[in-house]
Amino acid sequence: MIRTYGSWCAVLCSLLVGMSAQACTGITLRAADGAVVVARTVEWALNDAQHNKILVVPRNKSFTGQTPEGYTGMKWTGRYGFVTLTAYGQPYGPDGLNEEGLYVGVYYLPDFAEYAVYDSKLADRSMSVGDLMQWMLSSFRTVDEITSALHRVVVVNVENKDFGGAALPFHFKVVDPSGNSKIIEIVNKGEVKIYDPYLGVITNSPTYDWHLINQRNYLNLSTSPNSPRNMEGYYLKPLGGGSGLMGLPGDFTPPSRFVRAAAFTASCRPLATAEEAVFESFRILDNFNIPLGAQVPADHLPTDIVSATQITSSSDLKNKVYYYHTMWNRQVRKINLAAIDFSTIKEYIIDDDAPRMNSVKDVTPVAPKGKN
Repeated sequence: MIRTYGSWCAVLCSLLVGMSAQACTGITLRAADGAVVVARTVEWALNDAQHNKILVVPRNKSFTGQTPEGYTGMKWTGRYGFVTLTAYGQPYGPDGLNEEGLYVGVYYLPDFAEYAVYDSKLADRSMSVGDLMQWMLSSFRTVDEITSALHRVVVVNVENKDFGGAALPFHFKVVDPSGNSKIIEIVNKGEVKIYDPYLGVITNSPTYDWHLINQRNYLNLSTSPNSPRNMEGYYLKPLGGGSGLMGLPGDFTPPSRFVRAAAFTASCRPLATAEEAVFESFRILDNFNIPLGAQVPADHLPTDIVSATQITSSSDLKNKVYYYHTMWNRQVRKINLAAIDFSTIKEYIIDDDAPRMNSVKDVTPVAPKGKN
């Protein structure tokens, strides 16, 4: 069920050649009932990363971090059970939610993420970036607990020389049920940078501070329509609704998606309940679904996926429910973590996309036989 870290690196090495292949977008919404909903798309335009397979991890699992020397890193026992998307058979992937409602999301950060150089003297504190995700989900209830403990671990490059060697260039978004949230980036050979999310939005490269500066270029954006003007006898009116958002970037680059996600989050209608926020998050993220051909040249289209956006997830942190739909099935499904006994459940994979066929309900009216 779980393959080696190196096998994931093998695929990701090719990903580093075409950085547009991974283009995730994340948002956070709040509801009047106190719910915090964290949602994101997952893009992987090279081949089927099997992000639709979700791993259920029990409480009290024993973990060992990986280093360039193998599984010689930090050891710990998980205090909390969790569910996580997977990738290429790995026990972690784009995001996950634990039984306490803590959310951890992983986003691609090529050319900027830079982990610590491995020092065998620090092996008992060292782990890979994938281990870091599992450590956070299995060990903590709140974002403050995470940020207070980050100094205890060293995230190192784990290379696989058989495939040219590659680190997984990621940064993290962590959120707890109180709404407390941070962006965690590891740069400059292990330096940890922590940011307060802007409207709960995250995309990819460059680093988060750059995106905050770039927002200054879009201070003119507004949901209010532009006013009609009289230009030397010509009376000019906007051509329709949305004229206040003229200039909103529409391409799929990380900076443009960041600006667009911030605009849609800031203009989100009032939401009464967690479920309402979940479905509003799916509606907002529909604007970030990427058709496969929009990112990959025609002569490099993979044959095993139908969309660059392989899965979209939405996590209700208050009620501890993980929702998702995939490129293979647009029906929204959910996993209710509150209904799982993580002290007795066995580790296993949920794969609800085996038919790889979108469900369609036929509602064509049919007249009774024998009647006109």
